[in-house]
Amino acid sequence: MKMPVLFIGHGSPINIVEDNSYTRSLVDLGKKLPRPEVIVVVSAHWQTRGTYITAAKKPPTIYDFYGFPQALYEATYTCPGSPEQAAFVQAITQNGITCDWERGIDHAAWAVLKHMYPNADIPVLEISLDVNKSPQEHYEFGKKLAALRQEGVLIIGSGNVVHNLSRIDFSQLYGNVYSWAAETDSYIAAALVNHDHSSLINYENLPYAQVAVPTNEHYLPMLYSIALQAETDKLDFTCTDMQNGSISMRSFMISE
Repeated sequence: MKMPVLFIGHGSPINIVEDNSYTRSLVDLGKKLPRPEVIVVVSAHWQTRGTYITAAKKPPTIYDFYGFPQALYEATYTCPGSPEQAAFVQAITQNGITCDWERGIDHAAWAVLKHMYPNADIPVLEISLDVNKSPQEHYEFGKKLAALRQEGVLIIGSGNVVHNLSRIDFSQLYGNVYSWAAETDSYIAAALVNHDHSSLINYENLPYAQVAVPTNEHYLPMLYSIALQAETDKLDFTCTDMQNGSISMRSFMISE
């Protein structure tokens, strides 16, 4: 069976302990997706020179956020890793990826998976973003992961298609949304529906790109997800929320 592919907008770490329409969409996904053998997350929060994959058997939980309520730092996600799966990913990319035997799982993965798979009983691996790659090269590298879909692996790109921390409004999770954020999110949604990958790769030409995507680490994981979309695959939005005024939580599933 060919596994679906996800892109999840993960937003603020506060979603770890929130019950809202976004977190409920993750719970629903966990219930309706076929149970994966392994989960591989392309993380907005792991930037490297060269591409890496976690290979620890018991990856620690990384709390890569600051200034949030104590409850977030008390949350845990003690999922197993899979050195064997890391080696398999290394092989199918023809050694285009390097195993990291020590790194844990950051909140781009566990903050999402805590809602989807709260038992933390599925092996989780993360893939880093190579800062030397162009958006086109990230997209092309994503295609190399296609064989994983036939092996019971759920691939998740985790970031945000619109993400501007300098304009974020922490006084509200839901409420007013900047017009530039909403318009860019709508443009991206239309491109996704139309399978217009070229426009998405060349995101610098998006309306308000400089303010909507001021840095691309949260945007790039989405390119990995769409790179795995076959011509016959459908794309369904699983969440279309906007949070904190400047963050798109838009998430989608690609499936047969």
